[in-house]
Amino acid sequence: MSSINIEQVMPIKLAQALANPIFPSLDSQLRAGRHIGIEELDNHVFLMDYQEYLEEFYARYNVELIRAPEGFFYLRPRSTTLISRSVLSELDMMVGKILCYLYLSPERLANEGIFTQQELYDELMNLADESKLLKLVNQRSTGSDLDRQKLQEKMRASLNRLRRLGMVWFTGNDNSKFRITESVFRFGADVRSGDDPREAQLRMIRDGEAMSLEGGLALNDDDDDPGIAASQDNAEDEQ
Repeated sequence: MSSINIEQVMPIKLAQALANPIFPSLDSQLRAGRHIGIEELDNHVFLMDYQEYLEEFYARYNVELIRAPEGFFYLRPRSTTLISRSVLSELDMMVGKILCYLYLSPERLANEGIFTQQELYDELMNLADESKLLKLVNQRSTGSDLDRQKLQEKMRASLNRLRRLGMVWFTGNDNSKFRITESVFRFGADVRSGDDPREAQLRMIRDGEAMSLEGGLALNDDDDDPGIAASQDNAEDEQ
């Protein structure tokens, strides 16, 4: 029986990529919706090296491997995708837009890139329509302190989902503080052009529209998924 040359089946570079020990974990994270930025150096270098061949690989699943203008990678599903996905909630997306606004702010440099959950909540309440925000938590909201407390809890849950997507990194063991990554530009595509990107982002926030993020952000809905959570937590602890 004659042997088959690997290059008759797939490009040798793709075979090398799939055989690399980095690939299984990275592939799982991409399929779960994670964005891979320069902060994850080994994974990012791997994607840079094999981008052309992995684009062909993921096309077989009807998803696109995208490298954004800011340099981060993610998978964008087509309507016929074979990889399961779900769409972020309206509050998740609003929190993402606020994070993009903060990323563009002078305070990011002044604070060495670190923000607190309280600062995020304050900006959310200051920039967005409070009554609409509260109705995302309780349709019959009266603006009570209890409703605001529930909104803050929901905001923390949204922030954690966005952490799992690679939008933020919690600092150390203190989950109240975080750094924002360039991946938040998924929530600010319209600010990439124009004279004042921060003003453009603010206008998007105040308009309050639910953005369609290029076919939706994929997200593994299981918040307790030990594999994804553990790998990300370990990576964050090494920062």
